[in-house]
Amino acid sequence: MPVKVSYFFMVLVWSTTPLGIVWSSESVSPTLAVLMRMLVGLLIGGLIVAITNIRVPWSKKACLLYFYSSIGIFGGMLLSYLAAKTVPSGIISLMFGLAPILSGLLAQQLLNEPKFSPIKLVALACALIGLYFVSYNQAQNSQTQGLGLVYVFLAVCFFSLSGVMIKRVQIAIHPMATTFGALVFVTPLFFIAWWLLDGQLHIQNWSAKSLWAIGYLGVFGSLVGALAYFHVLQNLNASTVSLTTLITPSFALSLGAWLNNEPLSQELIIGAVIILISLGFFQFGDQFLKRKKVSAH
Repeated sequence: MPVKVSYFFMVLVWSTTPLGIVWSSESVSPTLAVLMRMLVGLLIGGLIVAITNIRVPWSKKACLLYFYSSIGIFGGMLLSYLAAKTVPSGIISLMFGLAPILSGLLAQQLLNEPKFSPIKLVALACALIGLYFVSYNQAQNSQTQGLGLVYVFLAVCFFSLSGVMIKRVQIAIHPMATTFGALVFVTPLFFIAWWLLDGQLHIQNWSAKSLWAIGYLGVFGSLVGALAYFHVLQNLNASTVSLTTLITPSFALSLGAWLNNEPLSQELIIGAVIILISLGFFQFGDQFLKRKKVSAH
């Protein structure tokens, strides 16, 4: 599959995933909803691997790749589902927009990438100001919602750490094998989390809306989206992959307001604009200045 097609699917899935998480957790407990999602992805992924005879290596280096991949899936997804009870889907997506900056900070320490340039530091400061506006109303409403924002931020940290750590493993593996291997690693962890934090089914409370959302996320979020993500990550650098977070928040905010009646306060809109502009400068500011210097000469 061409990288451009994978990139398109990744943007599509990431734009709809936050709303899917909120809907799937409406009548199913968050830990059970994410466990069911992973089981759907694991089952279908196993069938695809078996039918297509894709080789899934289990060498030490391959298992390390699966482990690093599972860090982002387990930490990012579990915390996002816990937050979905109180945090709107648009804000979840918007906070994941901070991934490029966090990835850059982690890459400095783990991949020996160069330190941020002055324009990147300014962009980082502006992004934090935008984050303040985004979270202002949310944190003011209740302590529970404030805790939800903390969950989302930690989820972004796990997601960013996973993306950077994956780049440290130099191994050529089919993206489907990486996706299936990561699901094999992470699904038992979600079962343990559900057993410890909930352990109840409450099937009588399940709604068709939540079940459809779980099915969609199991197929597209855990499988198609992850497949596209690992494919893109193997062919592009981590910061470029994270560039999708410039695109997805606006779609996710619109979908949340349109389909889930999520409020769009003035502070949220101001914060969203500041964050997206900051991310634009973070990604392209240095290139823009270099071009201006070249044209000036």
